[in-house]
Amino acid sequence: MTEQQSHRFERGTDGPKVIVAGVDGSDSSMRAAAYAAGLARRQGALLALVYVQPVLAAGAALGAPVADTTEEIAEDLVAQVRDAMERIKGVFDVRWEFHTFRGDPYNGLVKAADDLKADAVVVGVSEQAGHRFIGSVAVRLVKAGRWPVTVVP
Repeated sequence: MTEQQSHRFERGTDGPKVIVAGVDGSDSSMRAAAYAAGLARRQGALLALVYVQPVLAAGAALGAPVADTTEEIAEDLVAQVRDAMERIKGVFDVRWEFHTFRGDPYNGLVKAADDLKADAVVVGVSEQAGHRFIGSVAVRLVKAGRWPVTVVP
């Protein structure tokens, strides 16, 4: 056995085994989820859809049922995903899970990717104009350099 053959450690197999896709209900995040589902199907990977519930300061949330609203968004996202998966059932089979993390989108996705042992992260391009100047979640994930990141337009 050569030296190269004795050091053949691979995590998983040739492709990713866990693909994390960030979803928030925006068009770009739903396109990212669809793209990630295709990757997961072709690789036989687990698709982990992640919604990060925003946490607002107590003063900012006065009078607004923020927790209820973000729970409703999460429930709506799960319903949309279930509906989409039901439509492709029998044609394409994708193993998927839905996870909710709390925090800001960047730190929530980092925690999700770490906790779920992600091999790849897929996010939609930011739809907020200000992110061109202060940096989007996608750019920050790429700069973190911890996983391959795919940004879907």
